[in-house]
Parts: sequence; C-alpha cells; structure tokens
Amino acid sequence: MVDDSVTKNIAYFIFAISFFVMIYFISQQARKNRLSAIDQHAPKVAGHDILDGGAKNPQQFDEPDDDALEEMAELLGEDED
Repeated sequence: MVDDSVTKNIAYFIFAISFFVMIYFISQQARKNRLSAIDQHAPKVAGHDILDGGAKNPQQFDEPDDDALEEMAELLGEDED
C-alpha cells in the first residue's frame, strides 16, 4: 500500500499544478480584457470611425409639407398672421 505522506504529497502536487494553471488562465484573461478596454477607450481620430445611418426614406425631404413651410415662414418672420 501507499503511505499516507506519499498520498498527501501527490495531492499537494496536483493542487499546486492546478493552482498555477488557474493563475495562468486568469492572468491571460485579465491581459485580454485590459487590451480590449484600452482599445475601446482610445481617443477617437477623425476619419477612423465608421458612421452608419442616414435617412430611412430620403425622398420625404424632397418636397416639404405645409407644416414645414409654415414653420419656416414663422422662423423667417414672414408669417402672414
């Protein structure tokens, strides 16, 4: 049979190896998270960002409606009232 001290030493060795492997994976994940955070919070440089968007229906702006014309006349001081 195996002596109790040998069994303890084997268990301690396995625990130590698993501890160091766990520390390695945690440090790698922390490094990736840190690099990701630095990249996300870096200063924005004009022209390097991607702007998406635009009007869903740009044809709606070709001809103004009556409300828009009245509001523009009011802003310009050409209100007939």
